[in-house]
Amino acid sequence: MIDAQDYAEFSRFLSDCCGLVLGENRQYLVSSRLSRLLDEFSFAKVEDLLKALRRSANPTLKSRVIDAMTTNETSWFRDNYPFDILRQIVLPELAAKQKPIRIWSAACSSGQEPYSISMIVAEWEGSYPPKTASVSILATDLSESVLADARAGVYDGLSIVRGLSPERRQRFFESIENGHRIKPEIQRRVRFQKLNLMESYATLGKFDIVFCRNVLIYFSAETKRRIFDGIARQMDPGGYLFVGASEAVGSYTEAFEILRTPQGSMLRRR
Repeated sequence: MIDAQDYAEFSRFLSDCCGLVLGENRQYLVSSRLSRLLDEFSFAKVEDLLKALRRSANPTLKSRVIDAMTTNETSWFRDNYPFDILRQIVLPELAAKQKPIRIWSAACSSGQEPYSISMIVAEWEGSYPPKTASVSILATDLSESVLADARAGVYDGLSIVRGLSPERRQRFFESIENGHRIKPEIQRRVRFQKLNLMESYATLGKFDIVFCRNVLIYFSAETKRRIFDGIARQMDPGGYLFVGASEAVGSYTEAFEILRTPQGSMLRRR
C-alpha cells in the first residue's frame, strides 16, 4: 500500500498534469491502478515510480501513468436526451444559418460519444433532405491508448451493446472477425486529436456545439472554472454546450445560460 507522503505527492502530480483530483483515502485505488505499470517498468513501489517521473522527461511513462489513472467509462448515446435535443432542436436551428457546423466532443474516451453524434447527424440528414450545412466533429482525449482504439472504430461484443439499439448496430456497423467496425460514412465525419483539457484550446478553432460530459466531476473547482472559461472562448454567442446530468455549471462560469426543453436541459453561450 502506498504511504501517506507518496500518496500526497502522486496526487499533486496528477492534479498538475491533467487536473484529476483524487481526494482523501484513495491509496488503494492508486495502488490497484498502478500495479501492472509497476511490474512493466520494474518498479518495486510507487515511490520508485515517483522518483522516475521527477528525474525523467520521459513522455511515454507520464502518458502511461495518466492512462492508468484516468477513468474511461462510456457508452453509446449515454443518457439519450442530449442526442435527442441535438437531432430535434439544435441541428435544425444551426442548419438554417446555412454554414458549416462544428462539434467538439471533449474527453471522448474510446469514441462512443463522437460516433454517437455522427450517427445522429446521419439520421438527421436522412430524415430531412436536402441539407445545406456540412457537419464535422472533433473528438479529443488526453489518452493515446483510448484514441488509438477510437480511431480504429472496432468494438467487441460487450461494448457494442451498451446503449446501442439493434437497428443502429445493423445500420452503422459491419461485422468483422473480432467484433464490429463502425462504417466509413460515420467514421469519416470524426477527427480524433490528443488534447489535455488543462492546456490551451486556442488552436482548435470555434465550435457551434460542445459535448463535455461526465468528466469535470473529477476536477477541482478552480480547474472547472478554467475549463468552462476556455470552452466559452471557443464558442460564439448562441452556441450550445452539453454537460453531464449531475454537473452544474452556474457555480463556475456566467458565460452560459440554461435552456430547458421537453427532452432535457442544455446550455447556450450568452
